Amino acid sequence: MGDIKRKPNLYSRPRKAFDAARIAAEKEIVQKYGLKSKREIWKASAKISTLRNRAKTLIPKSPEEKKEFFNKLNGMGLNIENIADVLALKTENWLDRRLQTIVFKKGLAKTPLQARQIISHNSISVNGRTVNVPSFFVTKDLESKISLIAGKIKEKKEAVVEQ
Repeated sequence: MGDIKRKPNLYSRPRKAFDAARIAAEKEIVQKYGLKSKREIWKASAKISTLRNRAKTLIPKSPEEKKEFFNKLNGMGLNIENIADVLALKTENWLDRRLQTIVFKKGLAKTPLQARQIISHNSISVNGRTVNVPSFFVTKDLESKISLIAGKIKEKKEAVVEQ
């Protein structure tokens, strides 16, 4: 037998399982972004938490290191100018950069859930490559390279009902 290591969780569960305010807020986010489960919210908040912790460690560092970090975040599409902006990031900022959300906002799908469906059905390409992961993080330079794959989605023709 070899040493099999478990993959660490990419998120942590909320401390209080039945917090009515948190549950209501998460429900709104799930509906707004068309998420599959609340676990996706927890993953996004864990990523934001990681960025915040990195920003806190950069406070005493040189301006060059800060600038490099800010450039990386701006390349990701998070619009950061200083450490206060990083500390003010919300889970929604991360969820706005998901492929599912961007496909919906570009008008390639009518609802966030439809965007999720067409992504998982291999109907979306990013930079010429088919992507079937709704949580794919879209950087600023990839945002303009998102397109529908021709022939994958058939447009429904409106049937004229004559009476």
